[in-house]
Amino acid sequence: MNNEIKDLIMKLGADVCGIASIERFIDAPKGFHPTDIYPECNSAIVYGIALPKGLTKVDPSLIYGHYNDIAAQQVDLIAFKVAKIIEEKYCGIAVPMPCDGPYEYWDGERMEGRGLLSMKHAAVLAGLGTIGKSTLLINKKYGNLLTIGVILTDLTLEADPLAESICLASCSLCIDSCPANALDGIGANQMNCRQNTYSTNARGFSTVNCNVCRSVCPMKYGSR
Repeated sequence: MNNEIKDLIMKLGADVCGIASIERFIDAPKGFHPTDIYPECNSAIVYGIALPKGLTKVDPSLIYGHYNDIAAQQVDLIAFKVAKIIEEKYCGIAVPMPCDGPYEYWDGERMEGRGLLSMKHAAVLAGLGTIGKSTLLINKKYGNLLTIGVILTDLTLEADPLAESICLASCSLCIDSCPANALDGIGANQMNCRQNTYSTNARGFSTVNCNVCRSVCPMKYGSR
């Protein structure tokens, strides 16, 4: 069943897929644990779609932001389709999770938001990578280019082995290059990042004006 579900997700367009048992979420903050969302959850199916490398080679303002949104839509579509198949074929219950918004937690004073579930931490627990100093997920094959999706299920699935970090211990390029001084190697100051990164142009289109932490990383395309 594990392999069938993974194969299905990959055929629908994902580049990676892994599974995390519910026991691995022991350190999840209260309110953001999978069982806070779905109390009968036994496993989290985690997968990712990689952005094209070319998006790190151009001015990010319009093209990068647009295809980030497209990737998120594709990730959510996979979650919806696979959740229905899990319920129809395996007689389980499956909860597709939005990979970005909507979410409820918002600290207006600090301009800090939190998704319903941390996608990147779920990916770590499913063996898809580790968190770099940039706070981005870094995968051995696809670097920091993955957009992550999660499906929660009551099925008991075999967890995948955890990944080893490929973030270079001696490297601090993301921290040193951040124009908003938003990184300290442990976390990100969302207020500094948001104010520097997100805007609209004269025509009213949303813009993403910075992806330096992603584009300067020596591991942005993975370790191969």
